[in-house]
Amino acid sequence: MAKKDLTEKITKYIADQYAADPEYPWEELTAFVFRHRENRKWFALVMHVRRDLLGLSGKDMVPVMNLKIDDFFFRDMILQEKGILPAYHMNKQHWISVLLDGTVPEAQVKELLDVSFQATAPRRRKKKERGAESWVVPANPKYYDVESAFEKDTIIDWKQGAGIQTGDTVYLYVGAPVSAILYQCKVLETDIPYDYSDKNLTIKALMKIQLLKRYDKKTFPFSVLGEEYGVFAIRGPRRVPNDLRCALEEGGTKVCR
Repeated sequence: MAKKDLTEKITKYIADQYAADPEYPWEELTAFVFRHRENRKWFALVMHVRRDLLGLSGKDMVPVMNLKIDDFFFRDMILQEKGILPAYHMNKQHWISVLLDGTVPEAQVKELLDVSFQATAPRRRKKKERGAESWVVPANPKYYDVESAFEKDTIIDWKQGAGIQTGDTVYLYVGAPVSAILYQCKVLETDIPYDYSDKNLTIKALMKIQLLKRYDKKTFPFSVLGEEYGVFAIRGPRRVPNDLRCALEEGGTKVCR
């Protein structure tokens, strides 16, 4: 994919999804920003940066988009992925730089853009009206035994995922040694205040989720998620692709009824 093509596609997506046009605040630069109409805050900055200034090899220019990610744990996870870097010329505690040269798939760029839009929205719009959405959320047995938790109760508290709202559906992917989606849950409540931090994990808020369905670990293992649905990494909350959502709702059948 050509560099120009992805930038144009993302610009069109922003125009269609958020009715925002690019603004050029610096006369001497070709960089442009996208703002919220209400509070005028940026939710995306697009610019060309020399590769070596991003910590990459080479000195040719590459298109990047800076996005705000407030979820510390999610941000730390996605920074491990190719093409996603600590923010260039912005606060690295809250922003990331995403390559627009095709390294990061278009669908993932749009997902991260949606997260940034929500993170910078006016408070009254942070929970904008929308239909219920479905998410895959990782559960690391190293930090929390979710299987035992659901044996004791069908409603538990869980780390708040960026972008997730009350009424959404979350599918818990339990990491190694299970490495499979095991649970379908409904989000009952979000933004429950919580403050926890250690060297591996930071939690600022919780959500309350209710168990709806269990899956056999052989139905949606990591191998099937990758080979059949194109889901190769679950390091943070991510929207469920439509074909996978259909299969999860049908209990394993790939085609929606």
